[in-house]
Amino acid sequence: MFISPAYAQDAGAAAGGGIEAILPLVLIFVVFYFLLIRPQQKKAKEHKATLNNIRRGDRIVTGGGIIGSVTKVNDETSELTVEIAKEIKVKVRREMVAHVIDKTEPAAAKGSNDTPKAANEDAAERPSFLGVLFGKKKDK
Repeated sequence: MFISPAYAQDAGAAAGGGIEAILPLVLIFVVFYFLLIRPQQKKAKEHKATLNNIRRGDRIVTGGGIIGSVTKVNDETSELTVEIAKEIKVKVRREMVAHVIDKTEPAAAKGSNDTPKAANEDAAERPSFLGVLFGKKKDK
């Protein structure tokens, strides 16, 4: 009828470990943080930086899958004017850009000699890899 003292002592000893019960939950949270939460925050931060650096001439993909070239950037309203076909332009919110395909090079400073044209001329003067092997120069 009454509970024997042996059962009462056994139940109390099993429920006494508080830190052992919390430790697995803490470990699971740490694993989730390093494997899921932190990489997602890093990716979101990089995506936000990419969206803030969109310039005229960049090729983008919108959230709806439309590929186009940015023709105008309005920073005040966060709108982009995107040309999706010849003479067909649409306005897109900056947040709806899913991916930037091609970035344009920033404009060179005035008086700078590092122009893309000069880099192409240097490449045209150098022989190709196969030309070096076979002793021929690259044709212009």
